[in-house]
Amino acid sequence: LGATAALSGGFARYWEQRRLAQAGRASLKIPAPSSPAGPLPAGTELAVPGISPFTTPSKDFYRVDTTLLVPQIQLKDWKLQVHGMVDHPITLNFADLIARPLIERDITLNCVSNEIGGRYIGNARWIGAALKPILDEAGVQAGATQIVTRSADGMTIGTPTQIAMDGRDSMLAVAMNGTPLPFEHGFPVRMLVPGLYGYESATKWIVDMELTTLESVHAYWVKRGWAQQVPVKTSSRIDTPSSSTNLVAGPVTVAGVAWAQDRGVGKVEVQVDGGGWAPATLGAEDTIDTWRQWQWQWDATSGTHTLSVRATDETGMVQIGKTAPPFPAGATGWHTIQVQVG
Repeated sequence: LGATAALSGGFARYWEQRRLAQAGRASLKIPAPSSPAGPLPAGTELAVPGISPFTTPSKDFYRVDTTLLVPQIQLKDWKLQVHGMVDHPITLNFADLIARPLIERDITLNCVSNEIGGRYIGNARWIGAALKPILDEAGVQAGATQIVTRSADGMTIGTPTQIAMDGRDSMLAVAMNGTPLPFEHGFPVRMLVPGLYGYESATKWIVDMELTTLESVHAYWVKRGWAQQVPVKTSSRIDTPSSSTNLVAGPVTVAGVAWAQDRGVGKVEVQVDGGGWAPATLGAEDTIDTWRQWQWQWDATSGTHTLSVRATDETGMVQIGKTAPPFPAGATGWHTIQVQVG
């Protein structure tokens, strides 16, 4: 009886906290960014049925949580401590954060556990405070090779300091696709570093930032055997047709998305039945930090066929063809499907 009463009380407190946090989110007005993202270039979004939309709706954006209950943080209670190997520790509240110049950027985020052709990836338009100026104010000390961030639920993520501060649009995000962050995606604040997988950069419900070394602290996933430093791998996916689809002989549009954040996608090619690689038509590039849509016109003949796709990033690096599982450093291989043409 005592345990039941305690559990009931805990749920009651959670739901009250949830009610107050949701009221705060509903009343929040995100200031206009001082550095807004421009409109998407013409041709970014290809008119192909079945292709992933260029901007992923927030409700469809992938999630990977390590807590049973999504944290419900009231704006008045949120604060971020920046400490460790810094000259001037900083504590920011939410008003302090959004009073800073905000940037707006389109950034594709994906999970290191994503299988080849998987759905643990999405592209959104984010607004947040640039991370580098905050770290510059704190005065990062020489030898501080890692930023260990902690979320309100105790989750830890380790980010290489040099990458977070090398000029890319690393940020403390407060908005996603035009509205304050959904609770499921880190409200009120999450971190983003383009070009890194989420498990080493995208802390949700962030409340603490410690400058330390890569050797002295192993974050949550690193303790479980995942690699400590991994850039996002150049990759691509076939969205349409889907595997095992029955098609009619004749013209077929094969289409999907490709990504190589912080480098950009330079080329996508499609292969049929192990033959030569044919160049696909790319949608316009928004930025090097977002995925690109692609399409290829195939004159399909009767029979069972195998379709594969590979991307080349703008540095000339071709997507790795050797198949490897996501653990411990991200999956490799070409996304391959089989279709039946009647």
